[in-house]
Amino acid sequence: MIKAIAKLILALNGNVKRTQIAAGFAWGTLLGLIPAGNPFWIVLFLVSFFFLHNHGAKIAALALVKIIYPTFVYQIDALGWFVLHIESFEQFFTTMYNTPFVPFTKFNNTLVMGGLTAGIILWIPVYIALVLFIPLYRNTIAVKIRNSKFIKAIMKFPLLSMIDKAITKG
Repeated sequence: MIKAIAKLILALNGNVKRTQIAAGFAWGTLLGLIPAGNPFWIVLFLVSFFFLHNHGAKIAALALVKIIYPTFVYQIDALGWFVLHIESFEQFFTTMYNTPFVPFTKFNNTLVMGGLTAGIILWIPVYIALVLFIPLYRNTIAVKIRNSKFIKAIMKFPLLSMIDKAITKG
């Protein structure tokens, strides 16, 4: 986890394309909203490696969403129930359920369907927000953080100074 956060900090402060970082956050948001451990989550996680994005951002967003997930689990559950009870999808869901191996994905679980739906809905807004935020961070916020008295005081500790040098070298 610490390695992923260090990679994210390197990417935010380095020369990594902001679209790759934003795509990583979008993947992490999607994966964070789906309950982990079921085959559907595992397949999505493996599929995510076939797309170009920052894996540190994905892991950081996944961890962040999993931390705050309990605060909106009831809304995710209600969204999943709503989607699973849309009358025009009933035949599609029945066909999927009767297809071999598809029921093991637990797509008919309200939390899985709600997380998938919320992740798909939030994908583009998260992506756009991060694409717009990263230049602001790089040009304004990072400079203020680096020049703050608190960070300068922390960097006087030898271990943290070595970590900072390792991060800035990349």
